Amino acid sequence: MRVLMIDDHALFRMGLSELLERRGIEVVAAVGDCDQGIAWVEEKAPDVVLLDMRMPEMTGLQVLQELRRRDVTMPIAMLTTSREESDVINALQGGARGYLLKDMEPDDLIRALGDIVAGQTVVAPELTIVLAKAVSGEANHQGPPSHRALAELTPRELEILCHLAEGQSNKVIARNLGISDGTVKLHVKAILRKLDVHSRVEAAVIAVEENICGRGGESG
Repeated sequence: MRVLMIDDHALFRMGLSELLERRGIEVVAAVGDCDQGIAWVEEKAPDVVLLDMRMPEMTGLQVLQELRRRDVTMPIAMLTTSREESDVINALQGGARGYLLKDMEPDDLIRALGDIVAGQTVVAPELTIVLAKAVSGEANHQGPPSHRALAELTPRELEILCHLAEGQSNKVIARNLGISDGTVKLHVKAILRKLDVHSRVEAAVIAVEENICGRGGESG
């Protein structure tokens, strides 16, 4: 995997570059200058671009817009400290394929990058509920179909869906329910298939819309 990073914090750039390189990921460039970063994205054609959200010359959203205007096709992910709902929504609506947080565990970040390069849209787990609440207002047309689909879920799948809606990772869900990561992964795959959605976020949106976890929502 080849990564290009645009972030104005030199120490963060250096630290993350070293971490990624140690995990066998090639960092083709790590720059603080947005114009230079944009030019290098076109020149070096990385597998994924990581953008900081708050930078002095341009915001991450402006860089994202400029890259999309230039018809850059590789996935772009925000890697930021901002947990603001508007930033999450604007980034994804602007074409970002990921919204990741700088305090993520290294293993989770590496996994997220792999998923993004594989074509998935990935949002940091703790932001799933923020996004689900924001999106649910736009998705009311899904009401009746999701009712029918929810009826197909087993009690265990409904339980896991509630954990997804709380933004928990597979590892945390496995720990809470006393089952293996692999079992959780199989259940999540079944949930997405039955609900006819392609991401954990979309599944969480349905859970929030239908308020299926509102009753006695103390999930271990």
